[in-house]
Amino acid sequence: MSNNIMKAIHQQALQFIENDEWDAAHQLIQDYSDPLSCQIHGYLHRIEGDLSNARYWYKRVGMEMPDTSMEQELKHLSAQMADNI
Repeated sequence: MSNNIMKAIHQQALQFIENDEWDAAHQLIQDYSDPLSCQIHGYLHRIEGDLSNARYWYKRVGMEMPDTSMEQELKHLSAQMADNI
């Protein structure tokens, strides 16, 4: 899949998150396995409270689950997406 398409998917998923549309973001992102998609997926499971599943998604990209606030993690994800543009 092209970088432009993945950027649009990441952007849309983050927009859903910002609008408190967890399920829509999850439906959109769950089929992708690039690093940012996995981090977003992990973040969504943190929102849900399913921390073991969240850890799994972060570990898929070699990360530990962040111990930051949800707000800080969302800012981090948004910054990563902006860096990829």
